[in-house]
Amino acid sequence: MEYQDLLELTKKYDSPLYVYYTDTIEYQYRRITEAFSDVNKLQINYAVKALSNINILKFFKKLDSGLDTVSIQEVRLGLEAGFDPKKIIYTPNGVSLEEIEEVATKGVQINIDNLSILELFGQKHPDIPVCIRINPHIMAGGNSKISVGHIDSKFGISIHQVPHILRVVENTGMTINGIHMHTGSDILDIDTFVRASEILFDVAKQFKNIDFIDFGSGFKVPYKDDDISTDIEQLGVQLSERFNQFCQEYGKEITLMFEPGKFLVSAAGYFLARVNVVKQTTSTVFAGIDSGFNHLIRPMMYDSYHKITNISNPEGRDRYYSVVGYICETDTFGSNRRISEISEGDILCFHNAGAYCFSMASNYNSRYRPAEVMIYKQEDFLIRKRETFDDILNNQQVFEF
Repeated sequence: MEYQDLLELTKKYDSPLYVYYTDTIEYQYRRITEAFSDVNKLQINYAVKALSNINILKFFKKLDSGLDTVSIQEVRLGLEAGFDPKKIIYTPNGVSLEEIEEVATKGVQINIDNLSILELFGQKHPDIPVCIRINPHIMAGGNSKISVGHIDSKFGISIHQVPHILRVVENTGMTINGIHMHTGSDILDIDTFVRASEILFDVAKQFKNIDFIDFGSGFKVPYKDDDISTDIEQLGVQLSERFNQFCQEYGKEITLMFEPGKFLVSAAGYFLARVNVVKQTTSTVFAGIDSGFNHLIRPMMYDSYHKITNISNPEGRDRYYSVVGYICETDTFGSNRRISEISEGDILCFHNAGAYCFSMASNYNSRYRPAEVMIYKQEDFLIRKRETFDDILNNQQVFEF
């Protein structure tokens, strides 16, 4: 990626703009598959919620990935992209039994995360094998908002409730064909991950028809130049050996699954925005851009860090700025950031904008959502048009008073 190339894209497609590089996606995908190459059966299921543009999904299909989905709409996107239903796993939370049943008719792998729905589904559909999502009661993740495997989490069936699961299975005659967990995002401590894996192995031993174990994901990616990240290669060494040992103990070759999202697409994405105003106050210099948390909410919602580069003046003298948006409330992307000198009209580049950025965008303040561009084999392709005022009104019914 060259800054000049990104500048040319803003000239061609205007700003704000999301740009995704497929070669980076493929590099990350190959990293994880090679890290676990010692496992006989491996399936990587890309987490659709991270970035759901259908063209990105089709690229993952080209890589032979599966999909991790959390809604019937994501399932439908995956099918529309050409995925085999058998390579899609559906892990909802708090949805109706009717939605789960509708997804089941499409031949997708069902993953259930609470006892009441498990029992209801088993009573009505005992012939459809399901996976169960286990809560291992392990605190992992970058902060409380993205940690989902602890004891107070709404996700998964508690490991202490496994006897209840066994009773439901016996009463309904249903088959459990997979065990799943997801402890959270930004996991650094490999030992924590391996410890949670041991819990899954212990649970899996209690079921006789397991075809796969899904270890979730949550691998940390670097956001800063000197940042640290999950050592996926070392995890591959440790977990592969233990997983192969478990397969021998279980007496069957089962599939090892992961469901990475951020790990695969975060570094592939860039968000480009134009500086509308440079505003000096008594204490701060603000750089106000033609965007806001309607386009990129992660810094405001999760206190996440996105490196910001002035690609219009990358070699300029460094100064300190607070980069803010045009939304009519607190809308700060970064405070007191050291950035090369900014002038009105410059293009700022937000790094690590591939995951949970456009997918969380909205029309707040009746602003349009931006365009998306995909770079594939050094060519740029518009994969989502910029919205217009007609799009804002499209589903509104206008009442004549």
